[in-house]
Amino acid sequence: MSDTTILSGDSRIDALVPRIRGFLQNDVTEYNMLGTRIRAYRTPDAPSIWIRDHSDMMRGAKYWETDLKSAIDHFAETQTARGWIFDYFTMTPEKVPCEKENWAKYVRVPVEADVEYRFIKGVHLAWQATGDDRWMKGLIPHMEKALEYILTDEWRWDKRTKLVKRAYTIDTWDFDYTARRHPWLNFQVSDKTFWGIMHGDNSGYYEAFMLLSKMQDHLGNRSRARHWRTFAESFRKRANKLCFNGRFYTHHVHLVPVKIEGVDESEQLSLSNPMDINRGMATHEIASAIIREYRRRGETTKAFAEWFSIDPPFPDGIYGDDKIIGGAYCNGGIMPLVGGELALAALEHGFEEYGVQQLLKYEELTRNNETYLWYFPNGKPASRETSTSPDASPTDGWGSSAMLYALIEGLAGVVDLDILYRRVRLSPRWIAAGRNEARVSCAYGPSGASVGYTYEHRPGQRTFDLEISGQGTIHLHLLLPQASKATSVQVNGRKITFTNSRVETSRYVDASFSVRKSCGVRVQYS
Repeated sequence: MSDTTILSGDSRIDALVPRIRGFLQNDVTEYNMLGTRIRAYRTPDAPSIWIRDHSDMMRGAKYWETDLKSAIDHFAETQTARGWIFDYFTMTPEKVPCEKENWAKYVRVPVEADVEYRFIKGVHLAWQATGDDRWMKGLIPHMEKALEYILTDEWRWDKRTKLVKRAYTIDTWDFDYTARRHPWLNFQVSDKTFWGIMHGDNSGYYEAFMLLSKMQDHLGNRSRARHWRTFAESFRKRANKLCFNGRFYTHHVHLVPVKIEGVDESEQLSLSNPMDINRGMATHEIASAIIREYRRRGETTKAFAEWFSIDPPFPDGIYGDDKIIGGAYCNGGIMPLVGGELALAALEHGFEEYGVQQLLKYEELTRNNETYLWYFPNGKPASRETSTSPDASPTDGWGSSAMLYALIEGLAGVVDLDILYRRVRLSPRWIAAGRNEARVSCAYGPSGASVGYTYEHRPGQRTFDLEISGQGTIHLHLLLPQASKATSVQVNGRKITFTNSRVETSRYVDASFSVRKSCGVRVQYS
C-alpha cells in the first residue's frame, strides 16, 4: 500500500479524499528563511505560515506530504529564551499595497494563549508519521520549555483557577474586546485587558500534556511521563468543573468583570466545543451533551449548517472592525473547520448518522471544487470585501483537513494509537452511512507506513468480513446494527475473545489481535 484512498461505493463519500487533497496541495507554501528551506501549509486568507493552521492541516497533509519536519523545526529554532513560540513567520508583504518589504518577519500576537500547545501537536503528528525517535527526542526540551512558559507566565496562567487564561477574544481568535478603548482590532495586552478562561485553550493544553507524556514514555522517561499524565488529570477536572455549564462549554469565564449589551453570553456556543471533545478533555457525558446542543440548534437555525464560529454572535463591530458583523468570520460565520470536528465527535460518541450528515453536507458544499474558511449563514462564502484578511481564496485547508480527519478517523475509523500504525484502533462505521462494502487504505507520506482493510457486511448472514493489511496490533471497535450483539469473532479462522459494548444507543464489538502483513476477520452477530 502506498496511497490513501477510500472507496465505499457512495460517490459523495469517495469524492472527498481526492478533493480535499487538491485543496490542501494548493495551500503549500515554501520559504527560504535566512538560509533555511521550509515547506508548510497555510490558510488561504494569509500568505504567512501560522503554527495553528499548519499543525491542524498536518492531520490531512500527513497522508501524502513528505516534509512534515521543516516548519516545526523552524518554530523550535526561533523559540525564545522564555519559552514562547512565534505565531507565524513570512517573507511575503502582508498588508499590500501599504507594506512592500519582503523581509523575514516573525510575529507573536500578545493576546494569544494557544500557540504552544499547537507546536506540541505538530511535533507529535510529524513524529507519528515519520517514526523518527531521534528527531522527536531533540525537541523534548523545546516542548517542556514551552509548557513551563504557559504554566508560569502572568499573561498565560491564572494562579487562582490553575488554568490557562487569555484576553476576551472570540474563542481562539487573535483580537480582543476593549470596550472601544482601541480604534481597530486590538492584539495587545494592557492593564485594562478583560482576562478570562477560554475552554479551547485548556482542552488544547490538556491534549498537549497527554501527548508529551506519551512521547516521554516512549523515550523511557517514566518520571516525566507520569508527571504530565498526573498533571493533565487534575487540570482536566478543574477545566470541566469551571467551564462546562451543563449543555456546553461556556465561551469565556470572566476573571475581570465585563458586560456586553445585546448578547446573552450564557447561550453563546463557540467553535472550540467540538475540538474539546476530540482533544479528550470532555468526558463522554459532556461530549454527548455538546453534540445534542449542536443537533438541537441545527434543527432551529436559519443557517445552512450548525458549524457556528459562535452562536449567538456579538453585536456588529464591537471588536473594532465594521466588517465583523453577526454572521461574518469569527462572529457567527459558518466554518467547515467546526463541521469537521463536530462530525468526528459525533461519530466517536454514538451519534454516527449525525456525523455522516456533516460529511455529506460538506461534500455538497464543495461540489464546485471551492471551499472557504467561513461562510455567511445563507451560504454566501467569504470574500476579500467581507474579510478582515488580505485574501479569501477558495482552497481552505483548515476546514477541509478537519473534514478529512473526521472521514478517516471517524467514519473509516483508522486511528493510529502509537506511531507508523504499529497500534491501531480500527472502528469501521460504514453502516451509519448505509454502506455494506468499503475499501480503505491509509499511508503516511514521509515513511510509507500503512494500514488498510476491505469491509463487507452481509445482513442476511449476519456477518462482517474484514481483510486487514498492516503490521502491528489492531484494537477492533466495530459498529454493529442497532439492537444486535456479536456472538463470535474469528481471526484467520480462529475464535478469539471479544466484548460487546455500547456508546449511547450504538452497539459495538471490541477485540484485539496482531497483524503480520495481513489477516482475515469474521464477526458474527445476532
